[in-house]
Amino acid sequence: MEKHIPVVAWLQIVMGVIGIIVAAFMFLIIAGAGMISGDETAIAILAIVAWFLGALISVLSLPGIIGGIYLLKRKEWARILLIVVSLLDLLNFPFGTALGIYTLWVLMKDETVLLLRS
Repeated sequence: MEKHIPVVAWLQIVMGVIGIIVAAFMFLIIAGAGMISGDETAIAILAIVAWFLGALISVLSLPGIIGGIYLLKRKEWARILLIVVSLLDLLNFPFGTALGIYTLWVLMKDETVLLLRS
């Protein structure tokens, strides 16, 4: 498990960063569509939708980044955080599902618990 812990941490960090990039891209596309339309109502509504979706995806991506960084530092609480994140990742088919299964497999092992407690 010694080698799997950093792999899980980095995969969670990368997945979180990808989520933030996707959030920014979605924001630009949705808000840009409103601007292109030129309609004041469309601009206002799409700006609200873009902010909401961008913020939601960013907020959901941050725990994976934080948990990954602190798992690299061998903090025990990061294991619990990433277990919760990985349960949510299971819903993100197909890559999130694979990452969630791998993360749960690594972090639920007794050996991992012992390594993070020391």
